[in-house]
Amino acid sequence: MNAPARFVVIVLFDRVDLLDVTGPPEVFALLQREMNGDTGYQVALAAETLDPVTTSAGVRVLPDITFADLAGRAIDTLVVPGSVEVDGAGRVRALSDPRVVAWVAKLAASSRRVASVCVGAHILADAGLLDGKRATTHWSTAQQLAAEHPAITVDADPIFIRDQNVWTGAGLTACLDLSLALVADDFGDALALRVARQLVMFLKRPGGQSQFSVSLEPISTTRRIDDLRHYIARHLAEPLTVADLAAQAHVSERQLTRIFKTDLGATPAAYIESARVEFARNQLETTDHTLERVATLSGFNTTDTLTRAFRRVLDTTPTEYRNRFRLTWSRLE
Repeated sequence: MNAPARFVVIVLFDRVDLLDVTGPPEVFALLQREMNGDTGYQVALAAETLDPVTTSAGVRVLPDITFADLAGRAIDTLVVPGSVEVDGAGRVRALSDPRVVAWVAKLAASSRRVASVCVGAHILADAGLLDGKRATTHWSTAQQLAAEHPAITVDADPIFIRDQNVWTGAGLTACLDLSLALVADDFGDALALRVARQLVMFLKRPGGQSQFSVSLEPISTTRRIDDLRHYIARHLAEPLTVADLAAQAHVSERQLTRIFKTDLGATPAAYIESARVEFARNQLETTDHTLERVATLSGFNTTDTLTRAFRRVLDTTPTEYRNRFRLTWSRLE
């Protein structure tokens, strides 16, 4: 006898990000294909009314049910997408409709699990569902989330975070990783990996994997720091002490640390470790170098040091990372 489907509700509202809405159902639909007849999930799109909802992409989506009709009904997973506005200067700000927030708070009370996609974390925060919890969101609105909700421990780095029964995911395509993690939690890793293959995702990315890289961080405000970043990238295999960098920049060690914290939000040592991990990740993905060789080239020198850095930064080991993300030549061609 087939197990009953888990009831998943995806929240809709005007200007919602389209991929946030369509990504999770696609993952859940592929799961059904892999379950030999079991339904897995029953997905419903919910809004204030049954009128078409216009997404941020201009595509209109039809709700299946209203929020009012869901009141008091048991929900397995409540999925909350997000929405943003961008001003003339290119600044991104997450939006949150008070009426949607009120409904999310009410529906969450009858949900086994709540998950936000991308900047949907701001709606969960406004609903009081993230207070006292660790959460993530798209990196572009993380500062806004932290400033508006000091009771939340905001971590802009991971792809997704689980804190008790609340899951928060990073930006856009990370909704697939979050959805796969939900599938793995409900039905096991084996099925989740089979769905990942259907999505042409090589394997599930671990939640602790960074949603951005050192090379994609905002350009610093001073030429001196930019020069130091390029110097670090060219000399990763060398010791790169604070004293050496201070001498390179012609400043004191104390001033160098202050400049790094102001411009890059990290100490020199933390930034160097991130840059080394980034380089090591690339080597593990694209070469056949041994771990010893990768450790040497990236400046970690020993595999033990390399492994400790990977556990600290990515919450995985170099071997696990290579097994998940290695790009063979056949895949690159």
